[in-house]
Amino acid sequence: MIGYVTLGTNDLQRAAAFYDALLGTIGAKRAMEMERFIAWATAPNTPMLAVITPYDGKPATVGNGVMVALMVGSKEQVEAMHRKALELGGRDEGAPGPRGPGFYAGYFRDLDGNKLNAFCLG
Repeated sequence: MIGYVTLGTNDLQRAAAFYDALLGTIGAKRAMEMERFIAWATAPNTPMLAVITPYDGKPATVGNGVMVALMVGSKEQVEAMHRKALELGGRDEGAPGPRGPGFYAGYFRDLDGNKLNAFCLG
């Protein structure tokens, strides 16, 4: 059902470098690119994650309570993605670990303060 999620940024090139490296840990590549917008996907016709400079020209800000959850295939991928986010300058919002029966996740913020997590089921 989800086609794509956008995260606001005030520095598109900085955000692009962060997400190229971070999403590369799960095999995602740039799927669309325009002057104000870059989107990544793991395969054609699959959901995408994108960064964008706001259309209204005002500064991008993070939403309170907003989070993007990225499903990966294993606990090791959760840990690798969380570790990579911190290596790239992201902030820890909760180390990888179990968060209830059958749910394993690690939480972090990107360089613009947007909150994400990597998770797996099982």
